[in-house]
Order: sequence, then C-alpha cells, then structure tokens
Amino acid sequence: MQERPVLDSVEALVAGATDRQPLDGPGKSGARLERLRIDGVPLVLKHLDRDGDWTLRVADVPGTATVALWRLGVLDALPDCFDQPIVAVARDAARPTLAGILMRDVGEWLVPATDDPVPLDQHARFLDHMAALHATFWEQRIEVVTPETRYLELSPRMAAAEAALGSDHLVPRLVAQGWPLLDEVAPALASVVVPLAHDPAPLLAALDTTPQTFVHGNWKLDNLGSLPDGRTILLDWELPGTGAALSDLAWYLAINCRRLPTSKEDAIATYRAALERHGVATEPWFDRQLGLCLIGAMVQFGWEKALGGYDEELAWWEEQVVRAAPLLTGP
Repeated sequence: MQERPVLDSVEALVAGATDRQPLDGPGKSGARLERLRIDGVPLVLKHLDRDGDWTLRVADVPGTATVALWRLGVLDALPDCFDQPIVAVARDAARPTLAGILMRDVGEWLVPATDDPVPLDQHARFLDHMAALHATFWEQRIEVVTPETRYLELSPRMAAAEAALGSDHLVPRLVAQGWPLLDEVAPALASVVVPLAHDPAPLLAALDTTPQTFVHGNWKLDNLGSLPDGRTILLDWELPGTGAALSDLAWYLAINCRRLPTSKEDAIATYRAALERHGVATEPWFDRQLGLCLIGAMVQFGWEKALGGYDEELAWWEEQVVRAAPLLTGP
C-alpha cells in the first residue's frame, strides 16, 4: 500500500467546479452531499463535519476514517471486484473538524432505497465480494476504528453523550428509546446483550481468540451498488479497521433483514462457501466466531429490534444469542 496525498482544504477539492447543487440521500448521520462537475465530469462531494455528524464523533478518528484510509492507501488495495469511486479527499487545515470526500457520481448504480428484496444474484454477489475483501486482508491488522468503538457506536453511552450535547439527530434519540424497551420485549436476549452494550470487553476478548481481518463496518444496502460489469460499489468507510470477518456479515444480516431474498441461514452458508473459495479455511473457527458476531450484531442493533416489537425477526436473533452466550466465557 502506498500513501495518497490529502488536500488541505475542502475548497481545493472543488476548484473549478460547476453545476453545484445539493443532493438528498438516505443517510442519517448529518453529512451533506453535493452534485457538481469538474472538467465536465459528474462528481459528488461529501461534506464531513465532526461538529454536525454524530457518527464522526463516535468513530473519533482525526480527519475521519475515510481520510485515514485514503492516506494509508488501503482503498487502492481493495480486490478487483470492487469499484472504488473516491478520487480525492481533503482535511481542512484551518478547520480541523471539516473534511471532504470527492467521488465519481455512481448514483445510478446504487441499490434503490425501497423496501423490496434485493435480487438474489446481487445479494449473492455482495456476499462473495464481502468474502473477497476479508480474504484479501486476512490476518492483517489495519488500525483505524477499534472493534470496541464499532460495538459502542449505537450504545446507551452514545445516546447519552449526544443528548448531553443537545444533538437532535434521529438515530441517537431512537437508540435512547430502544435500549430500555429490550428488557421488556425480549428479556432473554437483553440479559446477554445489554451488559455488553455498556461494556463489550467480554465479547471483544472472546472474538480476539478467532481470526481477524480488515472490515468495512457498515454493509447496509444504502451503501452498496453494482456496476454493469458486476463490480460492487461500497461507500461510507466511516467504521473500518481490524475486526472479525463475520462482524460484517452479522451487520449485513441485521440491518438489511427486511430486504434479504433468502433466509439468514442461506446467506451465512453462501458467505462461508465464498470465503473458502477465496482461499480461507473456515475450520475450526467459523462457528465460534459466527455465534459471537451474532451476539455482537445485537449489541449494535438490539435497540432497533426492540422498537419493532417481538416478531419473527427478533425471535430469530434471541434464539441465536441465547444459544451463543456460553461462547463469551467458554473456549
């Protein structure tokens, strides 16, 4: 990996830009998007402002994690099955809380923001390319956002910190509402994950006995797309770093649950087969890491499942978590 230059102002990113206009997106972080052209090329500028973006405050990476990845050259080392649309980044030297990410405009190829299931072939390709990413960086440690930070992103601690700042962002307010509900809606699940949502140390210690790789941290469909040639677009590198491969898979299953075209069990099997195909042996560690990462997904999303009430979705997660709970203390 070779280091990449980082410009010293957001203005430098858009020098010579024309046709600038705001762009609405599905994001809930507070980031602002702009469409523009430079030398006739359609581009998108993502404005990142720590003061206005709760996800940047949680990640707590100077200049943002995306800028750090760009500087390190990590994005250039992604496997060929990915299309990496970022063309330049900046961290504002005069205003260090500001950064900018300039990207090719790939909007027409992103997964549509609907409630419909994604096509089966696209879903399988996403899982294959997820496995390719993990295999490429297998057993490498690229320290950007820590696993602890990733698991505390949607925690009661975060909600309390945002409330103390007077933040009016929707997600932190929903997190604050959802966690107390989990004890009432799914007490067996809550007994395992609520303590970890306050202190994930037992989960982190158990996961550290399994293989690690480089993870993206937010495989939601809003961040994904497919080019006509089959390459995957993967946006919003705000929570990347060393972690358990299956934490990406568990996040994908949890946040995209209503739009999966197969059962979760089939998705897990598809990913596992892809990881083997990309050269990673999955015995004997896979089942242990899977159980722990399913617990981890509820450390991240237990609050969200509680807001939906006790349904088949929450029942599935409760069953998995209760079954896997002994892994937190056992070999």
